[in-house]
This record gives sequence, structure tokens and C-alpha cells, in this order.
Amino acid sequence: MSKVQNITVLGATGTIGANTLDVIARHPGRFRAYALTAHSKVEPLLRQCQQFHPRYAVMLDPDAAERLEHGLRSLELDTEVLCGIEAMEFVSSLEEVDAVMAAIVGAAGLKPALAAANAGKKVLLANKETLVMSGALFMQAVRQGGATLLPIDSEHNAIFQCMPPNFSQGLGPAGITKILLTASGGPFRKFTLDQLAHVTPAQALNHPNWVMGPKITIDSATLMNKGLEVIEAHWLFDAAPDQIEVVIHPQSVIHSMVQYNDGSVLAELGNPDMRTPIAHALGCPERIESGVAPLDIFAIGQLNFERPDTGRFPCLRLAFEALDEGGTAPAVLNAANEIAVQAFLAGNITFMDIPRMIETTLSEVGTAAVSGLDDVVNADAQARAVASDWLERKVTC
Repeated sequence: MSKVQNITVLGATGTIGANTLDVIARHPGRFRAYALTAHSKVEPLLRQCQQFHPRYAVMLDPDAAERLEHGLRSLELDTEVLCGIEAMEFVSSLEEVDAVMAAIVGAAGLKPALAAANAGKKVLLANKETLVMSGALFMQAVRQGGATLLPIDSEHNAIFQCMPPNFSQGLGPAGITKILLTASGGPFRKFTLDQLAHVTPAQALNHPNWVMGPKITIDSATLMNKGLEVIEAHWLFDAAPDQIEVVIHPQSVIHSMVQYNDGSVLAELGNPDMRTPIAHALGCPERIESGVAPLDIFAIGQLNFERPDTGRFPCLRLAFEALDEGGTAPAVLNAANEIAVQAFLAGNITFMDIPRMIETTLSEVGTAAVSGLDDVVNADAQARAVASDWLERKVTC
């Protein structure tokens, strides 16, 4: 019998983290939740510690770490509490850890994911911002650290499953002509520009197919999520921008497709449940039970496909442009988008202000070459400052 694999779950209280723990719980003889991390949600992490008894629990927020420590002691649990980004890097690179689920949303997940890659871990990458912000640096860390990289986004996991074993030698030699990245289209797929100008955060958070956190749900509504996934696919599969095509597929049954030079198109299908790609990555190369119901193709009845409209959803266009620009442009795009989404959720800007803020920030910050992590961090900070200034001017007008 193979040894139990120790798993660090970065972002344990989020949707991906909770789904990861659900899969882990189904295989107690195979996986152990060795370290769990969260930003500031004490009660959910405390409940997870009660269930899984991890060796470490890490909070990014110091006050939250103190409250978690108190809660664990009152329950007489011996989980050790750590605090801060360095602690997250620590539990991502521990010798005892076999695999790291990188599921922290946004730029905050970059350093722990890099630590896991440098330490040669099996990295289950659900944090797309890591590749968007620092794709070249992260892929270099994967290679130099001897890490195994497995994508968790349902689309990229589907692409990975449809690829031949030799795809790392190049898409051309592998016979691949195009990656077809599917998108649900979000809740506003049929909205006019006038209707989009008046949508509310509550409407945008009501995704028709997927249950996700608020940030990624808004990104899905603007199609920025798909734009970020285009950049992610570029790095994961060494695909040129013109080898990646976005396809609106409202049913979210086909999670993505790979087109070959012999006319074949391979697709991965399944119910829209993140436990499927999580189980695939945890068990890879074996298949393990995920808790997801089998797909009933007769109940679905039909599958539809549409081209995306970048006039109504300009965030997708901006992502392709940032990928073409290269350097720090994707990091600027990501930072501006994070500020814009926060502002929209707070009711400070409209839905259509999101791409306006991003485009302005990209124009004002410009693009620099990336030679190290500091270049990425500086571009991120500069973009956040410019986007915040734009927001302040917008709110005070």
C-alpha cells in the first residue's frame, strides 16, 4: 500500500479549498490535510481543524491567528498556529509535504505557490494569478525545482486531459493546432450594452452554472476570468495567443477542447463541479472517486456554442492585448482588475467601469521587462496605485 500523501491546502476556507478537503475526506487512507491556511476566516478554519487535525494552521491576519490559537486550545487540539505570508511559504515547502493545493485568490497566492514550485512539490494550481502575474518566473521555478504542475481550473484541467503525453515538447510536434477554451458566458451573455450598464453586484454574483467565490464569479460575468485563463493557458501549454480560441458554451458541460492536425477535436465533459479536476489532480495518474454525479447526456439534450463578443465584454480583449504586450502587462491587468472588482462589489463603480479602469491603468502604467519577482511586485503595486487614483477621481466626481 502506498504511503499517505501530506497535502497543504492554501486557501482552505474558500470554495476550492473546501472542495479539496471534501475529496481528501473521501480517501482517508490516501491523503492527509497536513497544513491548512486562510486569510482571516477563523470559524471555518477552526471547524476544518476539528475535522482534519492538521499539523499546521496558518492565518495571514495576525488578529485572526490569535483567535484561532485560542479556539484550538479551548478544544484541546494540538495543531500549531502560524501567521503571515512567510508561514504560508513555509508550509508550502516543508519536506513532509507531498502536494500543495494553491487556491488562494488573487496576487496573495503568488509567493506560496512559488515556494512550492521551488521546493519540487506536486503543485495543484488553482490560483490563476500566479501564472498571469509571473508566468515565465513560475514556469522556470517548476523546471528548476523539479516540481510537478497540475492545473485545477476546470478548463485547463480538461485541456491537460486531452493532451498527448509529449505535449511539453511543443504543440506542433504533438499534432495540436488549437486549444479551444470554453466559457459559460456568465449571467449576462444575452444582455445589451444598455442592460450591462445597469447590472448590480447581486445579479453578477448569480452565476448560472458554477458555485465560486465572489471575485472569480464577477470575473466570469465580465469574461475577465476567461481572459486570465487565456494567459494561463499560454504558460501551461506553451501556446501562442493565436493558438488559443475562446468558445462560449452556455451549458458548461464541455470544459475545454483540443484540436489536432488530423481534424480531430478531443473534449472533456462532466458536470460543473470543481471536485472533478481536484480529484483528477490529487490522484494523477490514477482516477479516484470525487463525489461528483455522472454526467447524464440525455438530460442535457443539446450543446450550444457561440463566439465571444468583445464589444460587450472588453475585458477579454484587454487580456489578449496584455498577453501580446508581455512583460509586466499581465500583472498590471490583474492588479487593476482586482481593484475594479472590489470597487464594483462595494457599489462604487458600475459593471462597465471595470474594463474602463483596467484599460486606463494599462495605458498609464505601461509595460516593463520582467527579470525577477521584484519587477512583478513593483508593477502590481504601481497598477494598484493608479487604479485606486482612478477610483478616487470617479467617486468624487
